[in-house]
Amino acid sequence: MKLKNTKLLIVDDDESHRQMLKAVLSEEGCKITEAADGKEAVALAEKNDYGLILMDIRMSEMSGVDALKIIKAKKPDIPILLITAYGTVKSAVEALKLGAIDYLTKPLDIQELKIAVRNAVRNVKVEEVSDKDFPEIIGKSRKIKDILETVLRIAPTDATILIYGESGTGKELIANAIHKKSKRHDKPFIKVNCAALTETLLESELFGHEKGAFTGAISKKEGRFELSDNGTIFLDEIGDMSPATQAKVLRVLQEREFERVGGTKTLKVDVRVIAATNKELDKEIKTGRFRDDLFYRLNVVTIHMPSLKERREDIIPLSDHFLRHYKEKNNKAIKGLHPEALSLMQSYNWPGNIRELENAIERAVIMSRGEYIVPSDLPIAIQSYPPLSPLTKGGQRGVEAGATIKDVEKDLILKTLRETNGNRTKAAQLLGITRRTLLNKIKEYKIK
Repeated sequence: MKLKNTKLLIVDDDESHRQMLKAVLSEEGCKITEAADGKEAVALAEKNDYGLILMDIRMSEMSGVDALKIIKAKKPDIPILLITAYGTVKSAVEALKLGAIDYLTKPLDIQELKIAVRNAVRNVKVEEVSDKDFPEIIGKSRKIKDILETVLRIAPTDATILIYGESGTGKELIANAIHKKSKRHDKPFIKVNCAALTETLLESELFGHEKGAFTGAISKKEGRFELSDNGTIFLDEIGDMSPATQAKVLRVLQEREFERVGGTKTLKVDVRVIAATNKELDKEIKTGRFRDDLFYRLNVVTIHMPSLKERREDIIPLSDHFLRHYKEKNNKAIKGLHPEALSLMQSYNWPGNIRELENAIERAVIMSRGEYIVPSDLPIAIQSYPPLSPLTKGGQRGVEAGATIKDVEKDLILKTLRETNGNRTKAAQLLGITRRTLLNKIKEYKIK
């Protein structure tokens, strides 16, 4: 694909190198402007809108990193692709933190240069997001609209994406939406839950293994990176990945290569990486649990998924969506949610976010005996909200005069245990406490 009429600024104090870049990229259809140093680049960027700035890091007058800081402060939407010698890779990684979209190392491979430039150019005009763009994503809030506009902007590039958000906020849904809107949409989208496997199993899952690599490896296995070649791999809960495995993922991001566990053959792969976490990775870096170089590689474009309590205007459309699904699944003729039930749901804090909301609607549909979902159909934690104590997550409505908080807690635990047929794990989940806390309370209140 030609980059016809893309305005591209080439910044390099080496004239011969600059002319080489100009010759190569002019053939791709780019309209080239040149700058001999960082200061000139800053001045040109202030006056012009470029589709891409291609800039060397090491320059005598003003470094590429310093120029990047100034340009990004004034025009944050301009993508900047850096060129670095092997000796200045550390500076390039720092530049990624400051907002560079990627970097290339010298000596340049012409084909890699063309691919990197194509990937970096933001050639999608972002318009108001419509329901038709993302039919699988439910939400009318400004926060969700902003996220979907970002998805439209970044999906056509190959930029690495890092998605932050609490459990149950829809991180995987957004990752899948990015893939579906990308040029890789007809290739595999493969998810790996990094928190669900031990270090050894995760390494084998990601990179594959050779026969006899470890006990139980009775045959060769292709890893998820191989299986997602030319597609997208979604590394969910990457904050739980061990530093040793992080180093191998970093190599894939930097060099596009790896070896299977127990293997010696180097395998090449072309894959887009989208990662997600519910942890604050900058704090994990300070404790040594997460590599800073991997963080900067992942942190090219970030998306922050809001909790459900931060997008309360989406509770009703989400509830309607889940209600339609589960009443059809369970063959129930339910017309809708009673206003009192809706009021409870809109005031509840939803610590489990969308996943908890979906579970609540499914339960309500199953429990409902009438035409409308009423408060008594909802989980006890929602029925009895707002909280009177950290345990209950829900104060008892209609509590008898003179009742103490302990009376309310005991009564709520008894009702929840009856609802779950004595299943303490489920009861703890409904109450929003740990199983250990529930067991301590059962012992404290001498509940049989």
